[in-house]
Amino acid sequence: MSQPLDDLVSAVLDEVRRQTGADAAATVRAESTALALTRFAGSAIHQNVADERTTVHLQLTVDGGRTASASTTRGREDALVDLVAATLAAARLTPRDPAWPGLGEPAPLVSAGNPDPATAEASPADRAAAVAAFVEAAGGLSTAGYVQTSSLTAVLADTAGQHVHGAATSAACDGIARLFGADGVARSASRRFADLDCAALGARAAAKARAGVDAAPVDPGVYTVVLEPAAVTDVVAGLAAGQFNGKAVVDGTSGLRLGEQQFDAAVSLVDDPVGPEATGLPFDVEGTPARRTELVRAGMPVGLTTDRRVAATLGGRSTGHASDTSATTGPVAGDPALAPGDGGTVDDLVAGLERGLLVSDFWYTRVVDPKRSVWTGLTRNGVWLVEGGQVVAPVSTLRFTQSYLEALAPGAVAVGSVVDPQPGRLTMTYSGTNRFAVPALRLAGWNITGNATG
Repeated sequence: MSQPLDDLVSAVLDEVRRQTGADAAATVRAESTALALTRFAGSAIHQNVADERTTVHLQLTVDGGRTASASTTRGREDALVDLVAATLAAARLTPRDPAWPGLGEPAPLVSAGNPDPATAEASPADRAAAVAAFVEAAGGLSTAGYVQTSSLTAVLADTAGQHVHGAATSAACDGIARLFGADGVARSASRRFADLDCAALGARAAAKARAGVDAAPVDPGVYTVVLEPAAVTDVVAGLAAGQFNGKAVVDGTSGLRLGEQQFDAAVSLVDDPVGPEATGLPFDVEGTPARRTELVRAGMPVGLTTDRRVAATLGGRSTGHASDTSATTGPVAGDPALAPGDGGTVDDLVAGLERGLLVSDFWYTRVVDPKRSVWTGLTRNGVWLVEGGQVVAPVSTLRFTQSYLEALAPGAVAVGSVVDPQPGRLTMTYSGTNRFAVPALRLAGWNITGNATG
């Protein structure tokens, strides 16, 4: 499909008017995506895949609240006619939604996005060189992982007069090194491929693997922990999806107490999709311009992420977080940033730990109690016992069951000074990679419920 995105959007809007007259409300979004992934295992590249496509999305509302959505990757005129006809037929069969918020007023963008041309043009050879740097820096250990680059250009217009353009790029390197069954991990994300220092990541992963050999179990109990940025990403993602998500507040499943000192004063969190390092588009799927949203200020929850429906229910305005899945999952922060503190490096945080655990990463986390944000999951890719401010021994894989809200309570948190941007999505997706800008944390209490294998 080579037709310009503006032409596709205009053609669909014209067809909507032709088939429905002036009564329908429509939002049309045309996206051109390019996603490339180079995977490696056994210290060798085993897969290089690339996908380029243009997709046209249509959301159509008739009769004041009957809404349907559809999309197509075909750009021919007859396909666009079929797209409108099929969406219109579905909308007419849909029950009327009395809470339909309508379309928004036309509004200018805060930013046009922050695409990096070199990232959009990265070649298989460029990604292969990044893999080679990771593998070489691991010093002979077996390695596996991926290097990914993506670019996205979008145009959105609606029948209320909104018409916006935006673009974004992202890149990620994620890899492990293994020695005698011990894994070490290192990963990083940026809007610029050139920012990824895959050699440094390979060396870090190898050092962790070497330090993790002969891991032993520890007794269950409550431990003070230092969470490295990869593990912090899981905590921030859980809070973003389950607590600061406006739909969770509407549904009564969020345990946030807005305006109260619920977190330690060292904790400040924002979502900044229009910041200079953002990897997302500067508008959401409803055409609402994205903007910086403050979520926690010095330990006090002060904001939520919303789309038009949630904002209308809560009596506010959308923060520009609507997505193709927000009707079910809710509007979730995509570019969260946890402000650095005065805790120093990971080594500094460990030095302040009399007895506890240093945790590299979490995986297979699942929510147990949404209201309290209790999650259970496993550690992976390295855990170590700390005594007297020194790492003394590797620890086997552990299971935890912990309230993320309570872990960040007043008096419980020291925040590191070094932000280490992490990929928020570890799978191949057509919207690229979310970037979580997070430092390490030292938390006074983390509930270890048992040892695990694997």
